[in-house]
Amino acid sequence: MNLSLTKSELRTLYKAKRMALSQDEVNFLSQKLLKNFILQFNPIENQKVNVFMSIEKFKEVNTQVFINYFFQNKIRVFVPKIQGEKIISVEIFTNSEFEINRWGIKEPISNIASNVELDCVLTPLLYCDKFGNRVGYGKGFYDQFFSDYRNIEKKVGLNFFQPNEIITDVYEKDVQLNALITPDQILKF
Repeated sequence: MNLSLTKSELRTLYKAKRMALSQDEVNFLSQKLLKNFILQFNPIENQKVNVFMSIEKFKEVNTQVFINYFFQNKIRVFVPKIQGEKIISVEIFTNSEFEINRWGIKEPISNIASNVELDCVLTPLLYCDKFGNRVGYGKGFYDQFFSDYRNIEKKVGLNFFQPNEIITDVYEKDVQLNALITPDQILKF
């Protein structure tokens, strides 16, 4: 039986679940997520993938394993950068320099927004339900990003946990994901 919870309730629940993971568990599960992502999407050379930068203290998915794989396989890597109240997508390279922003997120020093169509966006989240609705940190950055970059066909959430609860307070402006990758499951919406 699925529970129905608000975004706020789910945010609290899944922050606690994530914080209960050891760093070894985070790294192990992140490797499983990468394997499932490769199985499902089979990224190829020169594809353009936007990858969020992990916040280690919040036990987020270790996306550095994704970035390393993409660089090794000549897949173009883009990362989000907050400018004002919006996210832009900036291409990075193996020699790119980074700084920590006011939210504690590693960002490229470059402010040059990429003017390309992204093939895929790996999206941070605390929770995603079985319909593709996501719960983030509540700032709305990714909903705005997806509204600005409407041509993205693959909006992919990465989560350590299965979608067991229903989000009761989905809003009209919330943008659904196209897929959710978990360590044990791949869901398409």
